Amino acid sequence: MAQVPQTFDAPAVRTWCSLALRALGRAREEIDAINVYPVADGDTGTNLYLTVESAVAAVEAVFAAHEAGRGGAAGAPGPSLAEAAHAMAHGALIGARGNSGTILAQLLRGMAQVLAGDGDGARADGHGLRRALRHAADSARQAVAHPVEGTVLSVAAAAAEAATGADGDCGTVARAAYEGARAALAETPGQLAALRRAGVVDAGGRGLVAVLAALVETFTGEMPAPLPARRQAATVPAGAAGPGPAGRPVVPHARVGAAGEDTPRSDTPRPGEAAEPCAEPGAPQGGPAFEVTYLLEADDDAVARLRQRLDALGECLVVVGGDGLWNVHVHVDDAGAAVEAGVEAGRPHRIRITHFGADDAHIVPAGRPLPERAQRAVVAVVPGEGLARLCAEAGATTVLARPGELPASGELLQALRRARAHEVVLLPGDAELYDPAAAAAEQARAEGVRVALIPTRSPVQGLAALAVHEPGRRFDEDVVAMTSAAGATRHAEVTVAERRAWTSAGICQAGDVLGLIEGDVALIGSDVGDTAVTVLDRMLAAGGELVTLVLGDDAPEDLAGRLERHVRESYLAVDTVVYHGGRQGALLLVGVE
Repeated sequence: MAQVPQTFDAPAVRTWCSLALRALGRAREEIDAINVYPVADGDTGTNLYLTVESAVAAVEAVFAAHEAGRGGAAGAPGPSLAEAAHAMAHGALIGARGNSGTILAQLLRGMAQVLAGDGDGARADGHGLRRALRHAADSARQAVAHPVEGTVLSVAAAAAEAATGADGDCGTVARAAYEGARAALAETPGQLAALRRAGVVDAGGRGLVAVLAALVETFTGEMPAPLPARRQAATVPAGAAGPGPAGRPVVPHARVGAAGEDTPRSDTPRPGEAAEPCAEPGAPQGGPAFEVTYLLEADDDAVARLRQRLDALGECLVVVGGDGLWNVHVHVDDAGAAVEAGVEAGRPHRIRITHFGADDAHIVPAGRPLPERAQRAVVAVVPGEGLARLCAEAGATTVLARPGELPASGELLQALRRARAHEVVLLPGDAELYDPAAAAAEQARAEGVRVALIPTRSPVQGLAALAVHEPGRRFDEDVVAMTSAAGATRHAEVTVAERRAWTSAGICQAGDVLGLIEGDVALIGSDVGDTAVTVLDRMLAAGGELVTLVLGDDAPEDLAGRLERHVRESYLAVDTVVYHGGRQGALLLVGVE
């Protein structure tokens, strides 16, 4: 058996995150299938996976930075427990998705606060792990505006309680926490009527059990016995629903008494149990129309006021984080008001608004079949809302990628599934996205979807490919035409340097205007308009028939007019088309065909 850590140190954090991601990858489809609360949107497993994937990336970056800093010297110290734990928590915070993912991020943050609290050289033992699990459960419950029993919060509390009674090393404590969580998960249908009617356990709690199983494996080298297969027949208490909604398989969940008998359930909340804050699936009154999430830079006082305002606006409010950075999640009817509340509190970014519409292909009400798959679809990654609207109008499923916040493979895979087509063309729109896109495409192919990945390196190449897309053609012919159009489009951008740096055109200072052609810095200027004109001239020196200009929100108001006039006066046979990309990072994107 491979050597396993006896204490919670930085390598143990790294191992745990990696094993947790693997465990959620295996359980993702099962968790998605049993997701009925608070909204039956079938994505809890995917959201948990994306949250942990972001944590893994942050931890790996810390280890990579230490490797680079020590020049690969053998025996040199790696990151401290504090560094690894903080990276895990921060990665989960900025990558948290959905209600359960946001709560999981707070659980990891709560653990990190304890694990990293004893100094840079800390190595937590079993006692430290017990305290970490307790603090994690408490902080997660405090982050939820109206805690509900029968959810991941109940499972986390049970895990912490079981760990408190365990005396031993980290492996012993982790196994006790896992067993406590597993028992609590089986109890969730008796605590939440929505779960009992569907015949399933709580999806978020199921995900936490998978994460705790990975914790056991980290410290013992052994994976705990798997949960009962969800296709196995369950013993459902009298009065409870049998099969789940839309033909979902039943998950075993009956509580068994000391003598082995099934214990009947009651729909009446237990003493002290909170009323459910969100309408159950299929309830006649329905629920809020939108899920709104965003990262928020704000101080504690502003966040306290924000909580009050969002609590009055909607339901399922979860605000996690601290130290000036927060992840906000809420279900509302007025998405604009929820975002405006964030603007008043601080600086919101990475804003995501999901419509819980009855016709949304990602939301399937109980008893309603999934919509038929289309024959072909296009998934395009774009940097701003303007291009997202443009591509959506052309029939593409879009993924929004903020500068420095590129989507991970799990998010791309989610988009491929959301497209619901037998054949999908994927346009990553960024060279750095090629590997995650390839991984997502490979997984989708394994699920029976025919995926063609066109390696677009800029959004303007994606626009060119989308312009020649014809769903009526044979798939191979369509892909060839789109690939040819993308490859024939040269790309450039004009942006502002954020810091002093070495570039292929020399040293730039913060605030300098940079002109990038085909991904490389070609010139450094001081004026946006002058730099943009020079970039255009260099691009058109090799010829061209059509110039595409995509302007960001921060571009000068007269920039589009100046560039259009320049092309019209200097290149008589060249046409120009202008789009507004929104908050896309670059001031200007340029494509020349």
